[in-house]
Amino acid sequence: MNTILPPQEQIIVFLNCDDNIFETFSSANLGGRSLKRFANPLLFFAEWEKSKFNLVAIVSQSEVLGIGGISLLETLVNKKNINVPFFLVSQQLSESTVRMTLKSGVADVFKLPIQKENLEIRIPFLIEKWNDLKHANTVLDFHKYKTPFIKRVFDIFFASLALLLLSPLLITVCILLKLESRGPIFYYALRVGSGYRTFKFYKFRSMYVNADKRLKDLKHLNQYAPAADEATTNKAEEEYLCDECKAAGTGCKFPIYSDTIQWCEKQYSESKKAKAGSAFFKLKDDPRITKVGKFIRNSSIDELPQLWNVIIGDMSIVGNRPLPLYEAEKLTTDKYAMRFMAPAGITGLWQVEKRGKGEMSEEERLMLDNKYAENHSFWYDIKLILRTIPALLQKESV
Repeated sequence: MNTILPPQEQIIVFLNCDDNIFETFSSANLGGRSLKRFANPLLFFAEWEKSKFNLVAIVSQSEVLGIGGISLLETLVNKKNINVPFFLVSQQLSESTVRMTLKSGVADVFKLPIQKENLEIRIPFLIEKWNDLKHANTVLDFHKYKTPFIKRVFDIFFASLALLLLSPLLITVCILLKLESRGPIFYYALRVGSGYRTFKFYKFRSMYVNADKRLKDLKHLNQYAPAADEATTNKAEEEYLCDECKAAGTGCKFPIYSDTIQWCEKQYSESKKAKAGSAFFKLKDDPRITKVGKFIRNSSIDELPQLWNVIIGDMSIVGNRPLPLYEAEKLTTDKYAMRFMAPAGITGLWQVEKRGKGEMSEEERLMLDNKYAENHSFWYDIKLILRTIPALLQKESV
């Protein structure tokens, strides 16, 4: 008679971690795994050599170049033959430091103070998928993904039916946009979807064509900064080229098009970040956005032209949101690049999971994208569509 042995307890080891850090991890839901704490690596090595318990991850509190950082990881892999996800908890981190740390083989880095929700999403995922993700520097075969037949049929049927039923609304929006302001009705930006393929991503125009000039014309409404810097204002009107485009010696590589009109999407994104704290952008009504544009943005009607993207095969109803070129190019050799092994979609997992929760980080979104890429199916898509409806009723758009 064969005896079925109980599954061996999975253990996450903590090295050099203070009480606060260990308590934060202990209070997080890490998939039922046990936590074992050691004051230093030597004590851990002694226990490991003796019992060979089921180690699934190691968390070390250390600066990247400290004794508990990259050098400890090299010892674990090269001398102890321990190949499990290695996480760092650190106080001082920059973008370049994080990039270097991940390239060295560290699974993930958590900067203090730690958000428990980040731990609950990222640590279990990386433990479960570590065998697939530990060769993160290998470029994924993006072109392996093909839309399943049943999903493609559903996409065409759903998008066609939606366009038919919504045609009175779409025609009304087109008329209102034309009546309110001059300019094209639609615009498109280049986006990267499944298989890392670039396509034209359509939306209704929601801003005035001369949006930047309107900012200058209405700057007197800014009571917090009445004496705005004229040189800064004039500079915004000059032709924009980011450092990357200048280095390439080309024109803008990140354009948004509306018929014969062109904007730089990267300029808009960087300006928004740079001026996030500016009093001018605290005006109650953004002068760049038309009245009709404000309504269609708040109601997500501006996204409806993407139904055409679905019909022609660029996108699906459910999938990971397609990314601008300058964001997608950062993910080609990163462990998060798995997101491109799923269809690009109008709605997806992170939209319904986190809509209305402003504290969601970029890492959390990417991990949810990876989760969808690993688990998506036709019935899973149906569930997400049903969950999208109540998500749309929440105030904060994403």
